[in-house]
Amino acid sequence: MDPLNTQHGMPESEAAAEARRLIDDWAARPVRHHPTSFRDDTQPPAYGDTPPVKQDDKRIVPAWAAGIAVASIGVGAGSTGLGCAAWLLFKGLSLVSVPGLDRFALIVVAPFAGLAMVLTAAGAALAKATASSTTHVYEGPVVHITQIDNSSHQRGWFARTRNDIS
Repeated sequence: MDPLNTQHGMPESEAAAEARRLIDDWAARPVRHHPTSFRDDTQPPAYGDTPPVKQDDKRIVPAWAAGIAVASIGVGAGSTGLGCAAWLLFKGLSLVSVPGLDRFALIVVAPFAGLAMVLTAAGAALAKATASSTTHVYEGPVVHITQIDNSSHQRGWFARTRNDIS
């Protein structure tokens, strides 16, 4: 192999000239910037001939949790109202003279105490009325037959096993 020739038989001077020509030709080309994304700003039609498709309900929060949240907001608002009422009651009690305080407290507390006693009695009576006792009376010989027919079925991609016991 000739040390002055390249692998394909081109002399070193011709190879250097060809390399210089290719480099100059590449440098003369303009830089092209290609877009990496495209945005279509045209508005979709308001209606068309495609029938509507049922959309599955994909809520993140279950209905029972939303109900509890709404109920807790109501309880919080109600307790705030009760707190304001208690504040007003105690503010009014602070203005009552000491000799009349015991009578005023009895007048205010007695209806609530009576209502609490009536509700407690009603709850106890209701609990006693709904409590049931079941007595089974068997007459004659009793025969208990236990027959286990264990059959196992494996179905599905992840092979869940169903054991049918009858």
